[in-house]
Amino acid sequence: MTITSMQNEKVKFWTSLKLKKNRDKYKCFLIEGDHLITEALKKNLVIETISITDASADYLVTKEIMTKISDQKSISNNVAVVKYIPNKEITSNVIILDDIQDPGNLGTIIRSSIAFSFPNIIMSNNSVDLYNSKVIRATEGMIFQTNVIRTDLKDAIDKLKKDNYTIIGTNVTNGQDIKNITFSKVALILGNEGNGISKQINKLSDYLVNIKMNKNVESLNVGVAASILMYEVYNGRINNSR
Repeated sequence: MTITSMQNEKVKFWTSLKLKKNRDKYKCFLIEGDHLITEALKKNLVIETISITDASADYLVTKEIMTKISDQKSISNNVAVVKYIPNKEITSNVIILDDIQDPGNLGTIIRSSIAFSFPNIIMSNNSVDLYNSKVIRATEGMIFQTNVIRTDLKDAIDKLKKDNYTIIGTNVTNGQDIKNITFSKVALILGNEGNGISKQINKLSDYLVNIKMNKNVESLNVGVAASILMYEVYNGRINNSR
């Protein structure tokens, strides 16, 4: 179907998905670009496709319409409406994010979680929206490979403990080296960019770790820190997800 009117109801719907409240209402979001669309198709999550140039898309639109619905300065020729990614049972290593706010950090953590076999991410209810367009772009398609659950962290950690997970928090000053800890299934907690892990959540940790580094550097970006810790686990410990 070809759409040329900016007032078309479909155009209004696509544009509305820029807002989190509408994404949550309809349980779907927009992705832009061939790579992301290909990854979503593999998971059978694509609802409809929109294109400026591809006549086989569900909707063929003008450049003006694509500019309206796009969230990028340089628009893509192809966009898709995609279902929210369903949650799955947690069976392997976990990253726990306590009020992460920066979309780029979340995107980096998602990419690293797949690289280092941490396919489960549990986010606090106050963390950045998983379907923020900046998060989606930063994941480079890995968002469709992860199991991301947004929930109350205390309840989630209590359940993980019952399932014999070792809970490891991060502490810049008092933490030990993760290489000194033995575990089979692990959940790593990373905190807010400005405040770190909340005291309530930190108390639930079985161990606290830090990353050994040059004393002239006070701390690392949370996306970088998460990636390093996942790398250490992946390369040095038992990992049930391999």
